[in-house]
Amino acid sequence: MNIRREILDLKDELIHIRRDLHMHPELGFQEFRTADLVENYLRDLGLEPQRLAETGVVATMAGTALGSSEGPVLMLRADMDALPIQEENDVPYKSLNDGVMHACAHDGHTAMLLVAAKVLAGMRDKITGKVKFVFQPNEEIAGAEILCDAGAMENPKVDAALGLHLWTPLISGTIGAATGGVMASLDVFKIVIKGKGGHTGYPEAAVDPIIAAADLIQTAQRIQTRDIPLLFPTALIFSKITSGSKSNIIPDEVEIEGTLRYLFEPTEEYNPSQRLAEVVKSVCAVHKCDYYLEIETENEVVVNAPEMVQLVRETASEILEGSDAIVEHRSMAGEDFAAYAKRVPAAFIFVGTRDPDKGSDYPHHNPRFNIDEDTLPIGVELLVRTTERFFEKGFSSTIP
Repeated sequence: MNIRREILDLKDELIHIRRDLHMHPELGFQEFRTADLVENYLRDLGLEPQRLAETGVVATMAGTALGSSEGPVLMLRADMDALPIQEENDVPYKSLNDGVMHACAHDGHTAMLLVAAKVLAGMRDKITGKVKFVFQPNEEIAGAEILCDAGAMENPKVDAALGLHLWTPLISGTIGAATGGVMASLDVFKIVIKGKGGHTGYPEAAVDPIIAAADLIQTAQRIQTRDIPLLFPTALIFSKITSGSKSNIIPDEVEIEGTLRYLFEPTEEYNPSQRLAEVVKSVCAVHKCDYYLEIETENEVVVNAPEMVQLVRETASEILEGSDAIVEHRSMAGEDFAAYAKRVPAAFIFVGTRDPDKGSDYPHHNPRFNIDEDTLPIGVELLVRTTERFFEKGFSSTIP
């Protein structure tokens, strides 16, 4: 069986699926049309998909190779949800849903995994175990943990996981594969600094929360430059400040929102969110202000297992040409694939899709975002051939 030839023969189908999904984007846990499409496609392959968490779709394919009933279970995951963005691309497959757009390549991920499932369905005799196809809703707001709670990694129990992300920061024809932390933890915070309002002509009679907020924003910068080692990437961003009603009125309070991202697992010694809480408390005390602090972890850091990354790198070296086609790549963006990677050995891989000539050089979550569709077959081949290698080598947590 010539895997590459078969995938290229399915390229038109692959692009058609991606464009159909792109035209009909759906927000998290609203992916009903998408889930129907996925279920129907998988049933046509002879699989028995089931729904989890309303719009999640999971199907398991058993291999027929000798001893396959005793073999490991590999999970392949794609995300399905879109974003609340008004698309600005002028393309025939532009979003038909006002204010909703596939601006993060999840349409491509779903299309790649469906076609990979079709190819793998014709390779059951090479699979000594089971492949679990997971089509996940609501990646943008941590849907993976909900899917895990619903049993996505059980019955059969998953032994390892693989996920891909089409990635415009990397040029087409490259693959980013690194061990350790590859996508950052994401903590979202809200701070309300409570002072005492007053007249700007008599500031001594007030307790000014705006000065406290300014001091806090400056002082908190020490977290990423002084409190956390420079080799532990940390990004503290204040992105929203709300206060006041008139230029000559000192307000009662200031609301501040932002994010903390860090590319490591927090410890007792180095915990960015805990340190932020300490800074907020001390700064507000200096300014005689009360405060309210809320910190919510949306995603944990995605940690790639060395043995899984090695499988991917070996496969990628056979697919791509050039010694620089496989790169070490990490991102401070968040990704809920962490929910799977903390439970089993896993690899989350970036498939470059940046080509300025094709207009696929806009950042993710941009209203002009698009992908280089010629990279879709690369992703399919990486999924299929890494799966093949996984079962050929015989999985263990110490794959050489």
